[in-house]
Amino acid sequence: MEIIRSQRKPVHIDVVPTLPLYRSAPPLEVRLEDFELYAMDRLRVLKGIADGLSRGKKSEEMKNLADHLWKANMRHLDASEVVNKDIISHFVLRLVYCRTEDLRKWFLSMETNLFRYRLLFEKAEVQRALMAEFDLPYRAASNAELESVKEGLKQVAQSFGQPLAADAIFYKVPFEEVPELVAGRRVFIHKGYAYIAMNQVVSLVSTQFRSHLSKALILTNRKWTSTIREQEKDRLTPIVEALCSSYLGPDYSQPREFAEISIKDIDQIAKSSFPLCMRHLFEKLREDHHLKHGGRMQLGLFLKGVGLKLEDALAFWKAEFSQRVGSERFDKEYAYSIRHNYGREGKRTIITSAPGVGDHHGCPYRHFSEENLRAALGKMGISNRAVEDVMDKVRNRHYQLACTLTFEAVHGTSCDAGINHPNQYFSDSQKVLQSKNQSTV
Repeated sequence: MEIIRSQRKPVHIDVVPTLPLYRSAPPLEVRLEDFELYAMDRLRVLKGIADGLSRGKKSEEMKNLADHLWKANMRHLDASEVVNKDIISHFVLRLVYCRTEDLRKWFLSMETNLFRYRLLFEKAEVQRALMAEFDLPYRAASNAELESVKEGLKQVAQSFGQPLAADAIFYKVPFEEVPELVAGRRVFIHKGYAYIAMNQVVSLVSTQFRSHLSKALILTNRKWTSTIREQEKDRLTPIVEALCSSYLGPDYSQPREFAEISIKDIDQIAKSSFPLCMRHLFEKLREDHHLKHGGRMQLGLFLKGVGLKLEDALAFWKAEFSQRVGSERFDKEYAYSIRHNYGREGKRTIITSAPGVGDHHGCPYRHFSEENLRAALGKMGISNRAVEDVMDKVRNRHYQLACTLTFEAVHGTSCDAGINHPNQYFSDSQKVLQSKNQSTV
């Protein structure tokens, strides 16, 4: 797959199956812009699936969620380019996620889940065709074989409330080829072989897909380490290394809905609608009358996004900092950065560094000790049970989901879309509170 800067349209692949198996990179020319944008669209799908699985959604819910995510994110203005976008985005993310064991593990799991959910929407003949694509050596069990295990097949079918059809076709495969079915006790096993019904072929094909992709990720990692990373250090490498941690949500750099907030209301709004990260920064600012650079940038950009006007922002920060450093020093050393955040001077900078000693910026779910996090959640009025749910997600490193659970506990409502940005938390909070106020009028 060659990356180009020209405006030429990609070359089409002659024959592409309905559901690609991504066995080799396609002979396509890809514009540099599409290289990144396609990958981000697919990443929204994979992260949406990861979020759904983390929230414990059931199989049918996940199937529908994956379908919705795919249709919402993998569209293309040119319908003939949809398949190319699918293939290109997969190979770009394969490059992004081949680089470490943890990245490979996550990508392998999410891509296999996506493949399985998409395959569930395909007709039986397509599923059988994919078995042929993988050149699987499995044969349909003979009538005599099925008769000898009929009672076992019937019991498995009945456990799921399904009758065993007289003309049912079963494939006889080594049980280790279908770990998902074995773990869910959804298949009959006899003498080391699992008897797979036609409607379970998806699991068999998905296992093969996972095996092929796992090997491919190792090979891609070798190519990345030995040649690609150095060859593309000035062009693709920065994009590849940044993609897995990219923010994929809306742009909150400009004030939006619920635009203007006033200084006199800011304390009340901080308690009702600030996410934990911003609430912590706000409280530390009120307490110490100072924040280090990272904290000032993070809170300053957040306040700009929720609608604090530049003049009010300067007055707000000056009122706090002057208590510690004096008005003259504030005007000389700190006012510039406030105007900077509002685009009046310099260029806007994003804070990505982890907090050090004396810093208060960053994600509390990721950086707080368990004791401090519990205390902070308690101050937000969250019940003990909800705190335990949040802590469980934190222990499993599902930090955004922990933030989402906090939002749900504070506001007493579900947030299926998840919380992905501090300003989104604020915006969604204001919507919930406004709706509650209107219902009580």
